[in-house]
Amino acid sequence: MTVARALIAVAALAAASTAQAQSWSPPAGADPHRYQADQHRYEMDRLRARADQREAFARQLQLETRMNRLELEAARRPAPIQPSADRILRSPEEERALREAAAQRRRATTADVTQIDAWLDRPVR
Repeated sequence: MTVARALIAVAALAAASTAQAQSWSPPAGADPHRYQADQHRYEMDRLRARADQREAFARQLQLETRMNRLELEAARRPAPIQPSADRILRSPEEERALREAAAQRRRATTADVTQIDAWLDRPVR
């Protein structure tokens, strides 16, 4: 509980110090508009530099991630080579029956496709 109170106190002090820093007025004899424009320019430059730093950091993290991924992929064991499955030996009668069944399936498919082609090629009314 005391840690939470300490964090709240630190946050309150930080907020108060930033509020004081933003309410600072220009030095005597300075043009307030020019001074304000300079302050805005400095702040924009600071924000741009911070954005550039964040962008560079993001690129660095992307590069490190890519390098780690490549290292992990390189360290990965290759998949073991599967032995080729031996062809099942069938009798000549079984082979002939399989060939005839495949031929019958091809003929049925061709007949269906030619019917569809004939329907698509019909004359337009």
